[in-house]
Amino acid sequence: MIKKMKGTYDIVKDTPRFRAVEKAIHTLARLFNLEEIRTPHFEASELFHRSVGEETDIVGKETYDFFDRGGRKITLRPEGTAGVVRSYIENKLHAEAKNPQKYYYYGSMFRYERPQKGRTREFRQFGIEIFGSKDPSVDVEIIACAVLFLRMLKITDFAVHINSLGGEESKKNYEKALKEHIRPHLETLCADCNRRFEKNPLRILDCKKDTEHDALQNAPHPIDALTEEDREHFESVREILQSMDIDHIVDHRLVRGLDYYTHTVFEIKDTLEALGSQDTLCGGGRYDYLVENLGGPPTPAAGFSFGIERLLLTLEALEFTPKRAPLHLYLLSIGEKAKKKTPALAHKLRLQGVTTETDLVGRGIKAQFKQSEHTAARFVGIVGDAELEKGIVTLKDQNTGTEEEVAFENIAATIAEKIKQDRRDCDTCPERKGE
Repeated sequence: MIKKMKGTYDIVKDTPRFRAVEKAIHTLARLFNLEEIRTPHFEASELFHRSVGEETDIVGKETYDFFDRGGRKITLRPEGTAGVVRSYIENKLHAEAKNPQKYYYYGSMFRYERPQKGRTREFRQFGIEIFGSKDPSVDVEIIACAVLFLRMLKITDFAVHINSLGGEESKKNYEKALKEHIRPHLETLCADCNRRFEKNPLRILDCKKDTEHDALQNAPHPIDALTEEDREHFESVREILQSMDIDHIVDHRLVRGLDYYTHTVFEIKDTLEALGSQDTLCGGGRYDYLVENLGGPPTPAAGFSFGIERLLLTLEALEFTPKRAPLHLYLLSIGEKAKKKTPALAHKLRLQGVTTETDLVGRGIKAQFKQSEHTAARFVGIVGDAELEKGIVTLKDQNTGTEEEVAFENIAATIAEKIKQDRRDCDTCPERKGE
């Protein structure tokens, strides 16, 4: 038997949670006036080497790289930002009059890594990118957007961690101070840290192996190397967050795992302990030089991304299981004439918006009634010879047990009215009034 590839999974029983997340994504997009953007699942490998960074674990160890039949080196996208920025430049979106420009994406990403809880080789990612403004309010907007998204999903056990890397001058100042601090300890640090020391010292702070090493624990903080202008930017971000009642923690070790970040970086961590060590639900920040580095005009930008699998684990821990919308009608057919008539009737009702199921395997009347119970249909419509002659269906309300004869042309309107009445009754019931 052919089985799924390691690090992948089938979405079968969890589709209601996926739909709930996707619905929240589209609602959030409307609230924040985000336009959807869809980019290819694979890009030229150079895109990720130049944007994400040669010394990151993603590019160095985790990308799916291959040569196509034309000899071009291709990479399955490991994250969403690089592709969106490439599209932004290639399609000259920067020439549009509106500013800033706000986009969101949702889709599969691919990383060759050890599968574990909340981490798969094919995973889904939702992210937003905002181009064209260096104002601190943009930094806050992406954080506020991420926080609201979690609250829309009824996730409240989380903490917002933020830090600032500053602009080019601040990052250079910090890299110099960090290297001076780390240099005496290189012999006791891992091989990855030694390699990163020369090419990208900030990645040392991301080391998982030496995370408890004194050199890392006592390392200087990026905030201490900020220029006055960069410090004011970060203080403005914090001030606006406080005005929005968004609690946050200044995390001096937070640098994020990708090379393109500048100024504000943030992560939202699960505090429910549903994810174990993989507790980051969302991460992002500002990347003011990436568009220019990839061949576009100087363009400040910021964004974030969510790993959907980790969100689903959190929703599962919260026992959040969305209910599937109930089936409106199950049509039972009695006799050969009715069996030939019900498919056309079902088709007409579906065109009118009535979710309808019929027997497709030739069951007897008792088996059809039993099947209607499995579908949990609100109404059962019985069509036999007598009903065909009159042009009616015997409509049984499964909630009340009452039956009535309804003309074929009135079935949809009758069902719609009864469902509306259910809603009116619910709105006026004592339990609802007391909410």
